[in-house]
Amino acid sequence: MLRVNNVHDFLMWFTSMEHTKPLTLVLFFVTFVGIIWYVFANRERSERLESRKYIPLDDDNVQQDSHKVTDHE
Repeated sequence: MLRVNNVHDFLMWFTSMEHTKPLTLVLFFVTFVGIIWYVFANRERSERLESRKYIPLDDDNVQQDSHKVTDHE
């Protein structure tokens, strides 16, 4: 019976908003730091991402060049 009361007390504590908000903040912050660390900790991955950061802008230039070629034909 003591365990049931402890679980019930924990659930009541956890469902209180003043306890849940800081816990959720810590959870999301740790997740965010983990993602940033995963992406930028490996130097090879970091260099690869840096070399590809202008790919969306390069696609626009290719489309404009292809329109110029078809206009002259």
